[in-house]
This record gives sequence, structure tokens and C-alpha cells, in this order.
Amino acid sequence: MTEKRYLKWYNKVGYGSGDIAGNVVYAFLSSFVMIYLTNTVGLNPGIVGTLIAVSKLLDGVTDIFFGSLIDKTHSKMGKARPWMLYGYIGCAITLVAIFAIPTNLGQFAQYAWFLIAYTLLNAVFYTANNIAYSALTALVTKNSAEQVEMGSYRFMFAFATSLLIQSITLGAVTALGGGAAGWRTVAIIYAIIGLLVNTLSVFSVKELPEGELVDTTDKKEIEQDEKYNLVQAAKLLAGNKYYMMICGTYILQQIYGAMISMGTYYATYILGNQNLFGVFSWAVNIPLIIALVFTPTLVAKWNGMYKLNVMSYTLATISRALVAVAGYMGSGNVTLMLLFTAIAALGQGPWQGDMNAVIAACSEYTWLTKHKRVDGTMYSCTSLGVKLGGGLGTAITGWLLAASHFDSSLAVQPESCISMLKIMYLVIPFALDAIITFILSRLKVEEVNEQLRAAMDN
Repeated sequence: MTEKRYLKWYNKVGYGSGDIAGNVVYAFLSSFVMIYLTNTVGLNPGIVGTLIAVSKLLDGVTDIFFGSLIDKTHSKMGKARPWMLYGYIGCAITLVAIFAIPTNLGQFAQYAWFLIAYTLLNAVFYTANNIAYSALTALVTKNSAEQVEMGSYRFMFAFATSLLIQSITLGAVTALGGGAAGWRTVAIIYAIIGLLVNTLSVFSVKELPEGELVDTTDKKEIEQDEKYNLVQAAKLLAGNKYYMMICGTYILQQIYGAMISMGTYYATYILGNQNLFGVFSWAVNIPLIIALVFTPTLVAKWNGMYKLNVMSYTLATISRALVAVAGYMGSGNVTLMLLFTAIAALGQGPWQGDMNAVIAACSEYTWLTKHKRVDGTMYSCTSLGVKLGGGLGTAITGWLLAASHFDSSLAVQPESCISMLKIMYLVIPFALDAIITFILSRLKVEEVNEQLRAAMDN
């Protein structure tokens, strides 16, 4: 039987454009916050890394909190869309605040300013917006093929936005006066763009009536389940091994992204040309977008997501190993590094496209085993992964830079720093890809759900 389809092409494109808004925050922050803080504000990377780690401890519970709030929300706009709409206003304000640290403040006050703005952005506003955005995948359609398509559109916009931001930001900062004023102006421009696009995305889709999302016979049980508290929600998530696998994978991916963002330092201090960071961004993001175009077709052809994800990430792991080999060739073979970087990105693409659909299957697993519908809470893994992984990754880069005696006042860094930059940009990303591939090889939630449904039918 052919599954009912719920969305037009413009609904999927409109939904996907929401990741433009998400990435004018995330890509801008993850790629440039450290170099802004060290080379413009003059802060110590080790202290910045520690503050980011402290921030992660402060916002550790907000993912489940906002996920459960979304599950319990009933409004004319639905469950998730109000949180997506209003959460982004705070994202825009705090993003500008992070890149507008007054240069005339004392250094202690500058650290405090950064910690407060960074924590508010991650713990409150980005959490509410991102979980709601991700949860819409399960709230606007019940068609698994459409969920994969939504994920593909979403990450096409995400990677295109990342590519653009990583390619033009340094030049834009210089063109707008450079220094602290240049960074502040760029942040304001990105925040305004994000507000406009996020609003467009919110109103491009409409959530299904709650009665259509679940069987009428299950509605009373679900209403009762909405009374669960944070501890019970945490137990539900922890008891779903597939949620834990997805969450772990998401965290590792964000740490991977933080290491790749060290390309700003790698290009500047090892390759001798900071503009090469933009070239490597093209080698990453264009193949990712190409892979996303074909992901829905490949999922349909291979009758599911499991085999595609494992095989494609295996290709990514091998390719990242070859990037490392090329990087350690003398002063580094840039041509080979670019080639294998592109192949690795091509292998990472399918998982990005079907990840939201896998999370929906993970939520279905909780329903089949615990008889509790917790879609919003289940999608907390997206925000949790971004915050913990991205924050931990950025903190680690700060600690490693400090440990290697990085000095922003030097045009030529000490050999200890050069060696550390190679480890961060070449070796660690390969190791992370290898671990992700292993986790994905165990993520057989689709197969298990089929078995559970068959057992219920019998």
C-alpha cells in the first residue's frame, strides 16, 4: 500500500529553509567564535574553553525540559511552531551579544559577558528553536519518505549556508571595517537574515491535527502520558538504546565539526593563506549537498536507511584517513587533501539527510515498547548533540590551543602549536568518523520496529 502524502514541494522547501536561520547562528559561531575571541578580543583560548565547558554543565537539562514542554503544548499554531518562532528572537539577540563584547571592558568582565551570552543562546533560545524545528518532521507528516525528503532539504540549506558563511565571513569582517566593529556588524546582518528566514519557515508548514497523528483509541493514554516529569522523561530516553546511539553520534559529529573549524588556524598558520579555509569549505559542503539530493532515492532503492548509512560512513572514514596522509606529506599536499575531503563529505551526506527520519523511527520504538508518545522529547537529541558536542568540541580546541602555546600575537606559531593543529585538523576527525561508523553499524531501529509491529499483529 502506498503511504499517504501530506506535503507539497514548497512545504518541504520552506521547512528546509529554516536551517538557513539555524546555521547563521551555528555555523557562524562554531567556525569563528574562537578566532574572534583570541585574535580580536584577546582572550585566552584555554580560559574560553573552560567557560564553554562550564556553560555546558549549566544547560545540561534544558534539552529534555524544552522537549517535554513541546510535547505538552496545545495552541492554534500546534505544538512545535510557537517555540520555533519565538525562540529565534532570543537567538538573534544573544548571537549579536557574543560578537559585540566591548573592547573597553576589563578582561574579567569580557569573560563574564561571553559566558552569560553564550549560555543564554545555547541553554534557552537555540534549544527551544532547534528542538521544535526538528520535531516538526514528525508533526507535519506521517509519511516516512517525506520525512527523509524534509531532512534532505533541510541539510541542503544547512550546508549551503555553512559554505557561504565560511567562505565570506572573514572577507566581510574586513570589508566592514575589521576588528571588533567588523565582527559586530556581520553578526547583526546574520541575525536579521536568520529572523526573516526562520519566520518564513515557521509559516511554510502546518502541523497535523493531534487526532490525525495518533489513533483515537490511543488519545486518552497519550494525554495521560503528557503528565510525565523531567525525571520520567530522562528515564524514557535513557531506556531507548537507539536514542542513546543517535545522541552519541550527534555529539561526535559536532566535535568533528569543531575540529574541522580549526581549518581557520590550519590555513593561516600551516598553509600560510587564511583564504584556503573557504576553499576547503567548498570541498566539504558541495559534496554534502550533492549527496543529499540523492539520499531519498537511495533510501527507497535500498529499502531503508541502515545499510546506506553504514556503507557511506565507511567511505567517509577511509577518506578522512587519506586526508591525514596527504596532510602529513611534507608541507601538505593541498590538492589531495581537497580531493579526499570532498569524498569524505560525500560519504557523510546520506546520514545527514535521513537522520531526522531515523529519530522518528526511534520515537516509534518508544511508542511500541513503552506506549508513550514523546516526539518533542525524542528530538531533544538534536539540540543536546549540538550543544554538548559543539560546546565540548570548541572547549577542547581552546584547551589544546592553550596547551600547545598558541599566541595570537605571533605570525609564526611555535612547533608545538603546529603539531597540535595537525592533530586537531587531520587525525582527530578520522578517529571520530571511525567511531561514528561503528555506532551506525549497531543502529538497526527500523528492523527492530518491523519485528515489534509484526509481533503485535500476531
